Amino acid sequence: MWEGLFSATNALALLGWAALILLPRWPALMAAILYLGVGLLCIAYAVMFAGLMGGWFDPLRDAGLAAPDLANYSVAGLMDLFRSQGAVVLGWTHYLAFDLFVGIWIARDADAKGFSRIGQAPILLATFFAGPIGLLVWLAIRERRARAQGRWQ
Repeated sequence: MWEGLFSATNALALLGWAALILLPRWPALMAAILYLGVGLLCIAYAVMFAGLMGGWFDPLRDAGLAAPDLANYSVAGLMDLFRSQGAVVLGWTHYLAFDLFVGIWIARDADAKGFSRIGQAPILLATFFAGPIGLLVWLAIRERRARAQGRWQ
């Protein structure tokens, strides 16, 4: 089950990223990436979260392990929490949804500030592969253009 969900969420995110980087940014396409891409990832996350936290899904924890202590908010506690396939897929889906959302914001912001699509591509790819690094690069680049346009938004 978890391998299938992992593959499905990855495929959905990859489709959204490919459309965002390679296709024209028609309003309907951008809405589809947001609502069908990010939205479906969020729905998948919510269902997995509820199922795992409610005990309705088998988290496939290693044999003999006690249930994770959700109150143990530490590195050790998080490592224990992610010792199940379900928790790893849940966490990965979280990354996929937020990184794609950030990619949409970067693309829209870059379009509004007049950045070429070719110039946006490396930033979007950096966001796809290493979310916060791509976002950091975009924040550094956009600042100058925003100030030159007389607005900071």
